[in-house]
Amino acid sequence: MSRLHQSRIADFQEVLGEPTVALTKLRELCFSGIPFDGGLRCLCWKILLNYLPLEKALWSSLLKKQRDLYSQFLKEMIIQPGIAKANLGVSREDVTLEDHPLNPNPDSRWNTYFKDNEVLLQIDKDVRRLYPDMAFFQRPTDYPCLLILDPQNEFETLRRRVEQTTLKSQTVARNRSGVTNVSSPLKTTPSSLSEYEVLPNGCEAHWEVVERILFIYAKLNPGIAYVQGMNEIVGPLYYTFATDPNSEWKEHAEADTFFCFTNLMAEIRDNFIKSLDDSQCGITYKMEKVYSTLKEKDVELYLKLGTGREHVFIVCLVPV
Repeated sequence: MSRLHQSRIADFQEVLGEPTVALTKLRELCFSGIPFDGGLRCLCWKILLNYLPLEKALWSSLLKKQRDLYSQFLKEMIIQPGIAKANLGVSREDVTLEDHPLNPNPDSRWNTYFKDNEVLLQIDKDVRRLYPDMAFFQRPTDYPCLLILDPQNEFETLRRRVEQTTLKSQTVARNRSGVTNVSSPLKTTPSSLSEYEVLPNGCEAHWEVVERILFIYAKLNPGIAYVQGMNEIVGPLYYTFATDPNSEWKEHAEADTFFCFTNLMAEIRDNFIKSLDDSQCGITYKMEKVYSTLKEKDVELYLKLGTGREHVFIVCLVPV
């Protein structure tokens, strides 16, 4: 480790060691990159994304509150619907003249379940192939969700829910206009089979955790739900938190990622709304602004990029 790197780590530790974090100083340090050593990057991201307050004395109580809240989300949006579906399949008590699988009423539990499946299938399709060059997301997490993977209750996981759904995940796509396209299932190939390998019961891969985060976000934000590309944003957050050298922080990577992702989306969600594309808060306007700045600061790079402007889309996701 070079002396310069050691010096930067010491600077971060000094700022983060104060009872109240000096946000301006922290931002200045982070501008040149955040060392991963000692969980510094994880901690800085949580502060910069307004998940952790600047007063360190408040951290413990806030983290417990937020993590308990996330557990409640899991119970209400994943565990309870799974139990209700299982009961429907056994007793059929809820299949009545008023509520049945073909009921078009928006308030129908069946209608809600089918609409949720539509969103889930698109999420599932995207997260299974998340960063394919990295083996990390296919590996089992050290901290599977014990609330759901309870051997005493055998709750329905999102993975099992997808497997039991009639539609194949690769046949459903929702674009940024909110339009869902459904096509005939394609013949399964050996490569696609390897993409869908699952782990033994009681284990879950990291991509399954990301899937759960995105599904709960979609349920809590029906106005935007899930749009392709959100998986690419939540991926780096979860990877960073799930590889934190501090096991106490690492254990709660799922909940912490969810709230950091939610805070980040509050800033950039307009980029995912098609009707806002050409407005001043839309992605088209922001791309033009990035290119205008690039042309002013680096003409050579501007000319080199040429018409391939779609390659800088991810840059525009960060507030300019």
